Formats: sequence, structure tokens, C-alpha cells
Amino acid sequence: MIQFVPIASIPPAEIEHLLDLAFGSDRRGRTAYKLREGTDPIAALSLAAVEEGVLVGLVLCWPVQLAEADGRLTPLILVGPVAVRPERQRDGIGRELMLRMLEAADAAASDPMTLIGDASYYERFFGFSAQHTQGWALPGPVERHRLLARLRPGQVLPERGALGPRPDVGLDAAVGS
Repeated sequence: MIQFVPIASIPPAEIEHLLDLAFGSDRRGRTAYKLREGTDPIAALSLAAVEEGVLVGLVLCWPVQLAEADGRLTPLILVGPVAVRPERQRDGIGRELMLRMLEAADAAASDPMTLIGDASYYERFFGFSAQHTQGWALPGPVERHRLLARLRPGQVLPERGALGPRPDVGLDAAVGS
């Protein structure tokens, strides 16, 4: 039976091993890594799936911000990576991790969320879309249709800005702010 636990309860070496299995050891050069550089995962939204003592999946969330040309900053939460052991992919573990994370984020009235991922999957199941992100600059390459955002009712996002890390934020400042 799978247990869902805070990511903080998992040794960092196990997390890194799972990420290497899911994405390869060359993953650190990706744009998403530049977006979260110098930050720590948001503890209240970062979860692990453990089965019989083995880490089988995880979702990490990070504090980022969108900087507009006039200096205004919009806080956001970067979702990802969502990783599942290769032999357990398609078992619904990633989806359950996302649902649990989004439930916690919505209950805490979290900042808007963004991610880089498969638009058809993340829009269909979790309400993310590329509608608000087309004018955003990133610190590396990205396929525009894969840069997605999710807003709760009443939230708005700037049409233009530069997305980057929010390193001065405490681990849970992005939740309920």
C-alpha cells in the first residue's frame, strides 16, 4: 500500500536517485532547474509516495516570481518535478501526488501555480493552461505550449514578465500568502 508523506521525511540521496531514474542524470541543465535555483522546496506542498519503504514517486513545489518591467513582482509556485519510478509509471501515482498537492494548495489559498509539462495532461486533469504564460520570459529555452499556469478563482497574472527564483522566501511563505 502506498503512503503519501512529506518530502522532508525522505533522505535527499533517495530523492536524487529517483529523479535520475525518471529524468536522467543530465536533468540539471534544464530551464526548470534555473527557475528554482537558490530556493528550497515548499514543505507543505512537496510530497513523496512510499511503498514498502521504497520511494516510488514525488512532487516538489518551489517559490518563484514573475518580475514585470516596472519592478512589480507576482509570487508564484513552480510545480515540478513530478517523478515516478519508471516501472511504476502509468499506475496513477503521479496523478495522486498532484491531486493531493493541489488539494493542500487550494485549502491554503496558495499563490498561482506554474509548471513546464504536457499541456494536454495537465490541463485535462489539473486545470493548468498556457493561456496566461505566452508573454513570459524564462532563464532558458522552453516550448511555449508547455509553459502552463493554474489560477484559483479571483487570481490574475500579468501578461508579460520574467519568471525566476524567489530565493528570499521561507519554506512555507508561498502557501496561504
